[in-house]
Amino acid sequence: MGTRLYPVTKSQPKEMLPLGTRPVIHRVVEEAAVAGISDMLVVTGAGKATIEDHFDPAAGLSPEDAPEDAPSTVDLSNLQLYYTRQGERLGLGDAIRYGAEFAGAEHFAVLLGDCVMEGSELGGPMKRLVEAHATNEADISILLQHVSLEATSRYGIIKPGAALDEGLFEIADIVEKPGPANAPSRYAVAARYVFSPTIFDYLDALEPGHGGEIQLTDAIRAMIADGKRGVGVPLREDERRLDVGNFESYSRAFFRTMLTDSNYGEGLREYMRKLLAHIDDPSEPDPDSVEA
Repeated sequence: MGTRLYPVTKSQPKEMLPLGTRPVIHRVVEEAAVAGISDMLVVTGAGKATIEDHFDPAAGLSPEDAPEDAPSTVDLSNLQLYYTRQGERLGLGDAIRYGAEFAGAEHFAVLLGDCVMEGSELGGPMKRLVEAHATNEADISILLQHVSLEATSRYGIIKPGAALDEGLFEIADIVEKPGPANAPSRYAVAARYVFSPTIFDYLDALEPGHGGEIQLTDAIRAMIADGKRGVGVPLREDERRLDVGNFESYSRAFFRTMLTDSNYGEGLREYMRKLLAHIDDPSEPDPDSVEA
C-alpha cells in the first residue's frame, strides 16, 4: 500500500514514482524485456490503475508523439503485457498464484515492481538469473544481495549450499527475517525469482501465515526440503538494488539514477557540488540564487 511513502502514495502507486527519467515499474519491465521475456503479467490491485494507463499507447503521449529530446528507453514493442487484479491483499505468495493459468506448464520469472537492479549492463542481473536457472535445471532461482548483519532482520535470508560455477551456489534453506543472531548468511533475497510451475502446488497447499497472508518464503522452503533444486545468483560488485520502499531509500535511488544519467548527470553533479558547498558553508554561493 506504500504506507511508508505517505502522502506521496495517497493517490498513486509507489511503482509509478519517477526513478530518474521514467517510473519504477517502467524500469522493471525494461529488465524483463532485456532478459528475453516476451510475455508479462502485471498483478495489480486497488489504486494501481495508472500502471495500466502508463503502458497503454492510447493513454497520454505515445512514443511517436513524445518530444524529440525525450529520454530514450528500451524498445518494448516485442513485449506483450497482460493484467490481472489481486482483489484482496493476501501476500506475495497469493499474488503469484494469480499467474498460474498465465504461466501454465512453463518456468516463469517474478519481478517485484517497487525496486530495480542497476549496474554496468542494463538488465544484466535478470539475464544472468534466467540463464543460471536454465543451465542448472533449477526449480527455484533467486537473485541475492549481500547485506549487513543488522539488515538480516528485514529480508529473507538464504543458507548457501554447494558452490556452483561463476559464483553461484545451491540454496540449502531460506529463512524469513531471521535477525543477526539466527541469520544463516548475509545473502538476502533481491526481489527477482525464476520458478518452475511446481511452485503453484506448494502455494496452494499453504495455510495463511503471518497477517493472514500466503508467504512465498514458506513455499520455497518446503520445495527445498522436498529436494527441489534451488540456485542462488548473487549480485556482482558493480550491481546493486535500488529500492523505493521508504523516503530515504527512494531518495537515494532517485539521486543515484539522475546523477549517473547520460544526459543530465554531468550538470546535476556540478549542481550538487555547489549545493553541498553552500549547505556546509552558507557563505558559498547558493546555486539556486538569482543574481540581479
